[in-house]
Amino acid sequence: MAEKVMVKGTEAIGEAAIRAGCRLYFGYPITPQSELTEYMSRRMPQVDGVFLQAESEVAAVNMLYGAASTGHRVMTSTSSPGFSLMQEGVSYIAGAELPVVFVNVVRGGPGLGDIQPAQSDYFQATKGGGHGDYKLVVYGPESLQEAVELTAKAFDIADKYRNPALILADGMLGQMMEPVEFPEFRDLSTLPDHSSWAMQGAKGREPHKITSFDINEYVLEQMNLRYQEKYKKIIENEQMWEEYKTEDADIIIVAYGTMGRIAKTIVNMAREKGVKAGLFRPITLWPYPYDALAKLADQAKLFFTVEMSMGQMVEDVKLAVNGKKPVEFYGRTGGVVPTPNEVLTKLMELI
Repeated sequence: MAEKVMVKGTEAIGEAAIRAGCRLYFGYPITPQSELTEYMSRRMPQVDGVFLQAESEVAAVNMLYGAASTGHRVMTSTSSPGFSLMQEGVSYIAGAELPVVFVNVVRGGPGLGDIQPAQSDYFQATKGGGHGDYKLVVYGPESLQEAVELTAKAFDIADKYRNPALILADGMLGQMMEPVEFPEFRDLSTLPDHSSWAMQGAKGREPHKITSFDINEYVLEQMNLRYQEKYKKIIENEQMWEEYKTEDADIIIVAYGTMGRIAKTIVNMAREKGVKAGLFRPITLWPYPYDALAKLADQAKLFFTVEMSMGQMVEDVKLAVNGKKPVEFYGRTGGVVPTPNEVLTKLMELI
């Protein structure tokens, strides 16, 4: 068994990216993820990589576009207002089918908000914060170990489908410390070969073109239809979720990320009171595991969604349950993290 290392969340994600083969990082500091940018500034030169602090998030996302066009693994990290600034570039990158990995360590909003943990960027991440019909593959880790594993997976999935992927963490996950087991360094010679489309010199062949643009509306429509076929394959093959004590549960708590981790304590506390509670935790926030959650509607009496927001994922829970059973919601916002006791109190009131 590999040695476990005590590490901070942001730094764990950065090291996981390096070990996954990322050698190009472009970013701009913003709390609560500035330590990730700082970490990459130290580590990238040590692995013959490139670190560049851009003059803004807008500049960083366009650097990602150019760097990803060469076929190398590239990444940025930011927090909520910074990711908002990147949205035009995110849409361009999705339209150009470039395998970029984004990290958003979410903080309280809207606007400038504060630097405390939140989950209020769910809509932006899963429904498309930029323009057009595009999708990101979105992961919501509950722990630093899972964040490390999902970061590596995000790079592989981005390469597999030529589609950007997003790690949607929060300020609590970014700032906490836990023991983590890192994977071995990826042999760069084993990374996917992108020479069929990447811009790596056109000697002896026709030049490649990487763009999300076509002035002919019918050609652009065909591009969009092709993207949708790709999204269907991702939906079929890449859904991830966890169920905790759902086998006999008639109350299903639905939560993701660090709130999903907290919800396991709530499940245990509820069972001590004789309430058969269980947890459904989506790991891929897109593609959302609608069918897996829908199956629980046959046994459950009540679905209870808990978020660090005013209610965003709850809409996907309602879509999955499709009116078969009641769906209730409890949330805190502005960076306030719900405690197990207050959530349990609300649940008991509902019952």
